Amino acid sequence: MEKTLNRIHPVSDPEATYFLQVSWQKDLGNGFGIILCDGECAWTGTVSEAEISREAADMEMNREKYVEELKKALIVGEESTGKYNFAISRDEENMECHFSYERNLKDGSFRLGSVKLQKVLSPAEAVKELIGYCLDCLRRLQVKNEHLQKENERLSSDWSDMEKRLEKCVEAKEELEADLYNRFILVLNEKKAKIRNLQKLLNEAKEAAADAKCTRDSIATTQMTTGRENDYDGSTDEESENLTQASLPSAQEQRDSFLGSPDVIDTAPRRKRRQRTAKPAGTGAKMA
Repeated sequence: MEKTLNRIHPVSDPEATYFLQVSWQKDLGNGFGIILCDGECAWTGTVSEAEISREAADMEMNREKYVEELKKALIVGEESTGKYNFAISRDEENMECHFSYERNLKDGSFRLGSVKLQKVLSPAEAVKELIGYCLDCLRRLQVKNEHLQKENERLSSDWSDMEKRLEKCVEAKEELEADLYNRFILVLNEKKAKIRNLQKLLNEAKEAAADAKCTRDSIATTQMTTGRENDYDGSTDEESENLTQASLPSAQEQRDSFLGSPDVIDTAPRRKRRQRTAKPAGTGAKMA
């Protein structure tokens, strides 16, 4: 059986304090028992499953929803939130107590249910039961607290171990990062050195290729110039030979010309005579 104990204050006397114990089997909708005590007197009663169904039908409310409202009012103890009110009316003559519970709304309230409680002839037994329940709850809470304390210590120990492992992992991570960074720097420097060497070799190869090209071009130019000069000299020699051959008569022509030419007349005495004849003229001019 499950039980709960709450402290309530009736609407008719807010300064008064009552203790309300509700007990039920499995589910509150199957019916529940009530013990109400003010510390001196006690009243007890029960609400059957049929009465719960009748109350839900009277309010035209779904039964499951109605049971949830009962749980909030009687078990959860939401009186302090102002959602529920309790009314207690004693009948000392009949040794009864009328106990009702209501749900507050914005513009009023509606009654969830009520029950007639019978006065307990031995209130000390009821108080003893309530005190026993409180002690049982306290013991359960202590056991739960010890369990939670041990669980907390275990979690703290696990947390400490995890923290140490995490610190080691962080240190290992930092060392690994530093090692990887150093390796990366070494590889990067090696790559840079290789790139510089390759660039140098490439430049040297380009320069060598350019020099070779210039040399080939120079040789080709020289060969072309020499070839042109040779061609020019050859053509000039041939032309000279042709001209010489053309200007010189052949041996046959020279012989025929020589044989056919008239005899040569000696002109030397005549030249002398002309020179002698011209001399007086020059003398006379000189004198004048």
